Amino acid sequence: MSGLATDRWVAVTGAAGHAVQVRDASDRVRRPQDRIIVGNWADPNLLAGERFDTILADYLIGAIEGFAPYFQERMFARLRALARGRLYLIGLEPYITERAGTRDGQILGDIGRWRDAVLLHAGERPYREFPMEWVLEQMTASGFRIVNAHRFPIRYQRRFVNSQIDMCAPRLSRLGDRSLATALHARGEALRQDALAIIAREGGLRHGFDYVIAAEAG
Repeated sequence: MSGLATDRWVAVTGAAGHAVQVRDASDRVRRPQDRIIVGNWADPNLLAGERFDTILADYLIGAIEGFAPYFQERMFARLRALARGRLYLIGLEPYITERAGTRDGQILGDIGRWRDAVLLHAGERPYREFPMEWVLEQMTASGFRIVNAHRFPIRYQRRFVNSQIDMCAPRLSRLGDRSLATALHARGEALRQDALAIIAREGGLRHGFDYVIAAEAG
């Protein structure tokens, strides 16, 4: 993004920790007119009155559940009000709600369900992904014209597996039921071992799709 010719850019996140990461990563190229905002999309005052030539919604719809539950349908009208030009939306096809028919899909689903169980026990809301077809319908209903849409198959590597399991460590440390925390920790480490063994042997876990949708303000 920093390499594109822009007059200004605005980054919005609901997580203060993520804002710090973006601030540090962009420190050398961020200009005085560029902004990093911690906010909630359910707040009507967020970016009120502003319009943008290009909007990049990077896994935004899935992340909304953690900050503004049940706001997903209204999110597209929210983006439409901000869009003067084109919207690029990146999403992930849901993969943990159903039992997969492949070994790779099964272990990835097990990791996802384990992660979500830890988050729920810690009093947090897991992300909630939506399929591309649903997103396309909502975008069209909100006044966007779909320009293009593509799915991209995913091959998960060690970094993904480790990040999903490691992110749960501080949550497990806060659980009052230490027997439950110990059991969940052991399950997570067993899943890590199984997944990393497959990755080492076969070069990755192949399952599911990311998707990218390009749309314009109608």
